[in-house]
Amino acid sequence: MNQVIRETNASRPARRRGKLFAIRGELSRRGYLSGVLLVVAAALLVWSALSYGGLVNRTFLPTPGQVLTQFIAQLGSSVFWHHVGISIFRVSMGFLLACLLGIPLGILAGTFRFAEALLVPPTEFIRYMPATAFIPLIMVWAGIGEWAKILVIFIGCFFQLLLMVADNTRAVSNDLLQTSYTLGASRWQAIEKVLIPALLPDLMNTLRLIIGWAWSYLVVAELVAASSGLGFAIMKAQRFLNTDLIFVGIIAIGLLGLLTDRIFAYCHRRFFPWQEGAR
Repeated sequence: MNQVIRETNASRPARRRGKLFAIRGELSRRGYLSGVLLVVAAALLVWSALSYGGLVNRTFLPTPGQVLTQFIAQLGSSVFWHHVGISIFRVSMGFLLACLLGIPLGILAGTFRFAEALLVPPTEFIRYMPATAFIPLIMVWAGIGEWAKILVIFIGCFFQLLLMVADNTRAVSNDLLQTSYTLGASRWQAIEKVLIPALLPDLMNTLRLIIGWAWSYLVVAELVAASSGLGFAIMKAQRFLNTDLIFVGIIAIGLLGLLTDRIFAYCHRRFFPWQEGAR
């Protein structure tokens, strides 16, 4: 009996390892959070070793303490919050403009083959052009005001969004549409009552990805004759080698991006709980 107990206890770690490395295996929330904390701690450890240990000059790599002190100081500055507010405005407007145009066109391209032929090939071509390449044209067409910054973010998001929404639309099962026709639905009713509701969960995930790209294009957008915004603050700090301020700007953008990502994740769980349960 004791032998059996010993063998059972010895086999438990092996089972845990097998479960941990199983393809699409389950992981407890505690285990997930432990992994996140481990990565953060490892990054801080390497950063601290390089900066506090003098392996890298602090002019180029400030210590975590310097960055934390500067971050707290910036939180009490009205100028910093002005930069945050104007950056949120630019990202939001560029993202919303991309959604207003990209979602309907993407649904159109994913629903009708003639629309796919008209929209998808040129979009596939343009999406490989970097948004930065359009900056000279944007400055000629829209000047150097707010619209120029918004358009850079819009261009960085729109073409990707259109193609991804078209893929989301094509992923809806054709059986659902055929069933709606069998029940007497018209073409528009099939689109309105079946197709669009069926693609909404995937559309929410697509928007979650696109808002991340919108934040990644922020610094590029704020290269266009900007005098405010987090991207501007980062570039200004770079000119004076204030690397602690550069880190603060980068962390602030990362935290804002993470916040918007969590908002979309919450909305997905809130509005489509059946999909969350299937994962």
